[in-house]
Amino acid sequence: MPENEKDGAAVRFPPPLVPLLALVLGIVVHGWVFPLAFPVAGVVRFGLAALLVAAGVALLAAAFGLFKSTGQDPAPWETTPQVISTGIYRFTRNPMYVSMGLLQAGVGVAIANAWVVLLVPATWFVIYRIAIRHEEAYLEGKFGAAYTDYKQSVRRWL
Repeated sequence: MPENEKDGAAVRFPPPLVPLLALVLGIVVHGWVFPLAFPVAGVVRFGLAALLVAAGVALLAAAFGLFKSTGQDPAPWETTPQVISTGIYRFTRNPMYVSMGLLQAGVGVAIANAWVVLLVPATWFVIYRIAIRHEEAYLEGKFGAAYTDYKQSVRRWL
C-alpha cells in the first residue's frame, strides 16, 4: 500500500449520525407535515420501547467490548487488523448498525412517533450505502477468503 494511502474502509460520513438525522426527520414530519402516532399506548408502549432500547444497548455494548478486547477502533475508516468473528459477531456482521436501528425504533416508540420507527429500514439502507458496502469491500480486499468465508456463514443483519 502506498504511504499516502490510508488502510481503512472508504467511509466518509459517521454512521451514527444517520439514525440521529432520521430521528430529527421523523419528529419534523410528525410535527409539521403529517402526524402519525405509534398505535400502542401506556405501559405496553413504554415496555416495548424499553425492550428495544435495552436490546440496542446490549448489542452495542457487546460489539464495543469485542473491539476493546482486540485493541481495535470501531470507527469504520480506521485500520482493521483482524476480522472479529466471535461473540455477537457469530450472529450478525453488523451488530453496531443493528443496534442503531433498535435504538432509533425504541426512541420512536417511547415518543409515540411512528415516523421514527418507519424510518428504521431507510436508516439501515443509508448505512448500507455509506458504510457497509465500503467496509465489506475493504475487508474482502484485505483478508480475502477469510472474510468471504465469514460473510457466507454469518448474516449481514440478523
